[in-house]
Amino acid sequence: MKIYELVKTQVIDSSIDNVFDFFAKPENLKTITPEKLSFNIITPTPITMDKGTVIDYTIRLFGIQVHWRALITRYDPPHEFIDEQIKGPYNFWYHTHKFKEVEGGVEISDRVNYSIPMGVFGRVLHFLWIKRDLEKIFSHRKRIIDNIFVKNCPDEDEAHERNN
Repeated sequence: MKIYELVKTQVIDSSIDNVFDFFAKPENLKTITPEKLSFNIITPTPITMDKGTVIDYTIRLFGIQVHWRALITRYDPPHEFIDEQIKGPYNFWYHTHKFKEVEGGVEISDRVNYSIPMGVFGRVLHFLWIKRDLEKIFSHRKRIIDNIFVKNCPDEDEAHERNN
């Protein structure tokens, strides 16, 4: 089984508590997920995040609605949490979210280790589409997160200058 890795980081002009609180609300996933994926949480809201929390949702991939179940396997506020896919489109999905105070705000780090089903055919799909689509999804997330935290900053002009 081939394991791929996607790593993305960004710095947000906010406090670590504000940033972590935003990410600790699964309901905010809909806000940062591209509309074309038709993200929808099935688990009744509000959801209280903790180790052992299970979150069910659906997304649309290549026009097909897919059920995804995630399990929070580590929860260490305000520094880190890990979600693992226990049902969904991947053979394996392990997403580590880390938050660290740095000069200028908070560094958000996403590290996703994942595996595609379907053997060699899955590897071809990864090369042709899946890797590119994941890059686009995380680029979209970055833009939305930047906008959310700039809008919530007391001095938007100052925050915009720091984020550009």
